[in-house]
Amino acid sequence: MQNQNKTNVQSLRPPQTKGTTSAATSKTRATNEQILCGDIDIHINYEGLWFHDGSPIGRIELVKLFSSILEIDLDGHYWLCTPAEKVRIKVDDVPFQAVEVNTEGEGNNQNLIFRTNADEYVIAGKDNPIRIETNQNTGEPTPYVMVRDGLEARLTRSVFYHLINQGVERIVEESQVNNITKEKVFGVWSMKQFFQIGKIPDEI
Repeated sequence: MQNQNKTNVQSLRPPQTKGTTSAATSKTRATNEQILCGDIDIHINYEGLWFHDGSPIGRIELVKLFSSILEIDLDGHYWLCTPAEKVRIKVDDVPFQAVEVNTEGEGNNQNLIFRTNADEYVIAGKDNPIRIETNQNTGEPTPYVMVRDGLEARLTRSVFYHLINQGVERIVEESQVNNITKEKVFGVWSMKQFFQIGKIPDEI
């Protein structure tokens, strides 16, 4: 490859295989045989939209293909990885958005099934937790769900509102030195796991 910064997007197409590949496959790939090609001008903006050379990638099938070979390293850098090449891309926040959620069951038997903007489906649970990040200045919550292998999706506003509508109150205990405190929290159930969305303040 003559220019490391001008990797051809088409060259990143993974080999065609029968069936689907499990998420764990990317973690067992023989990285010692990959050519580290540096950065490529592919950018995922805050809304989860993909760009190449500043232009939107409008073909959903191409976005889905790139999403299937996307990985994150321990330093938080994002890479498109094939058996032959590994190139770094820029991600403003997280690579996916959760654009839809469906609910199965109810109570603590409830399951929350999310669909991402790359048409991946994930059920929130122990291996795919929901987390809330709170802005320290505004107090505004931003919700995320783990999709696979460290790659997260940020919930859209409508999906988050749906979660709030499915939420329930719960009393949790917190052990401190010579003391056990109880507090009311608000959250949702999925796959027998309770995910806290927020705390309920004591009545004044």
